[in-house]
Amino acid sequence: MTSRPPVPAPSPSTSPDAPGSFEASMKRLSEIVTTLERGELPLEDTIGLFEEGVKLSVAAQTRLDSAQKRVEELLSVDDSGKPRTAPFALRDE
Repeated sequence: MTSRPPVPAPSPSTSPDAPGSFEASMKRLSEIVTTLERGELPLEDTIGLFEEGVKLSVAAQTRLDSAQKRVEELLSVDDSGKPRTAPFALRDE
């Protein structure tokens, strides 16, 4: 009987449903891709990892979109060329 490679479990900080850093999410996504590319997992495990990867990808894209919006706000200027100002909202990230 051949043994199957273990399915890497998500750590609490990189679970798609848990808050974590963008970098941690990308690291976990990379681990998932590497595991899936090996093609050694049973179908159900493969689908589960793929689902986790999709959730991480969506969450990472949302974070990137948010970061892009913040940068655009910081770089925006009014019609006279003066920087636009807005109240800074503290975030719990």
